[in-house]
Amino acid sequence: MGWGHGNPRAILHIDGDGFFAACEVALNPKLRGKPVVTGAERGIASAMTYEAKARGVKRGMPLHEIRRVCPEAIILPANYETYAIFSTRMNSIVRRYTEAVEEYGIDECFAEITGLRRPLKMTYEEIGRTIKRELQNELGITFSLGLAPNKVLAKLGSKWQKPDGFTYIRAQGLSLGNPKVSPCAPLNPSQNDDCLLSGYIRRQSSVHSVHSDNSPEDCLLETSKRQSSNETTLGYYLAHTPCEKVWGIGPQTAALLAERGVMTALDFAHKDETWVATHLTKPHIEIWRELRGEFVLPLETGKKQHYDSIQKTKTFTPPSNDQNFLLSELSKNCENACAKARHYKLFAKKISFFLKTQQFRYRGIEITLPSYTSLPNELMRLIRAEFPKVYRTNEIYRASGVTLYGLTDTPPAQQDLFGASITQAKASKVFERVDALAERYGNHTVTLGSSLSALRPNLDVGRPGSVPRPVRMRFGAGGRPTSKVVAFQTKNPASYHLVIPLMGNVY
Repeated sequence: MGWGHGNPRAILHIDGDGFFAACEVALNPKLRGKPVVTGAERGIASAMTYEAKARGVKRGMPLHEIRRVCPEAIILPANYETYAIFSTRMNSIVRRYTEAVEEYGIDECFAEITGLRRPLKMTYEEIGRTIKRELQNELGITFSLGLAPNKVLAKLGSKWQKPDGFTYIRAQGLSLGNPKVSPCAPLNPSQNDDCLLSGYIRRQSSVHSVHSDNSPEDCLLETSKRQSSNETTLGYYLAHTPCEKVWGIGPQTAALLAERGVMTALDFAHKDETWVATHLTKPHIEIWRELRGEFVLPLETGKKQHYDSIQKTKTFTPPSNDQNFLLSELSKNCENACAKARHYKLFAKKISFFLKTQQFRYRGIEITLPSYTSLPNELMRLIRAEFPKVYRTNEIYRASGVTLYGLTDTPPAQQDLFGASITQAKASKVFERVDALAERYGNHTVTLGSSLSALRPNLDVGRPGSVPRPVRMRFGAGGRPTSKVVAFQTKNPASYHLVIPLMGNVY
């Protein structure tokens, strides 16, 4: 269903260009025009400026390979807390024009502007370009926008001309005729806004009138260069988009379609409904309908309570080379990140950790977890095992950090023969109580023993004079004592040493 009949929609997809690296450039304008790469804490590139891309840097590339292909690259650690602030500001700017905003990712969102032409006294394109201009002026980052009658086509549009692009696609069902293009005087944009055109891109400069074989009405087409008439149709975009590049179609589905001769989005859109229903599931049927111009997928509006990643970092003074202290700092970072994940009921599949030297060099590594978790004691076992790969005895370190990736809100449901999942379930109950105490008394009221040196550096646990002595302590829901927790008080009256049999020593 197109914009000229029925229930027309106007959907924007707003996508930050090289968002993480762009945030770093916005914070430090001296980096503008230089090949900037983020991901030092992971040991691989997580984002890069287009200057770095032009020199051959790719996402996921190891740091040593980055330095080989681009010796002048400026490699920085990702700062996800800062990027989250930029993301919040991005969504706030978009909400100046419409409350119908879906916070899809940290660097992208959908926005519906249907019906706002009259109150805002602008065409849909003018609204989109105004939002784009305000985003770039206020955040110092370029954005690429797609404007279309549904989410799938809007997403296709935002990817079409990167960076700093604006692609305007209209659709009337699946009218894929070849229009005839001829120069003409510009029409009134407000009169043209509801014209029927199977699909086209709006860019800057020269103006053409497009006459479609499937529509008697004239429509404006703005383009930065003269293009062939076929490039003005929805069919052009679909024909030049492989199935695996369509939002929502993964590698397995793309392979299944390829086996049946469906290579492009146009091939897919041309299939009839019976064929699609026979070979695919409901989500892909919805994508097929949107590729044909229908509005099917609603926006999930409201403030986002989900995170793509969670990062906790800390700079410490004085700098240190002590392995135990550095591991303690990482443990504290890990606890803080996991506490935030548990607060939002999220579980991580990957983690990374890094150490930052006095010379501001970053040494880090990424770890794929055997199962989803948000328990710091599990993560610290892995971090401790990988620590020697990052630590250098001849270097002094000034900061550390831990990042959780691959977050999901689906609780892990893993069964095994050796009881690991049962142990994890019991540990989860322990951390429910830990979180409850933190909510009531403050963070780190109960903490891992491995974090104690970072939290209380003046307390030398395990050394002469610091042997804990038993004290009475209530620990449990409603203040009920629990026999599974034994508390000791150290020489520092504010510190308690908890022994939880399930987990070992906990401070």
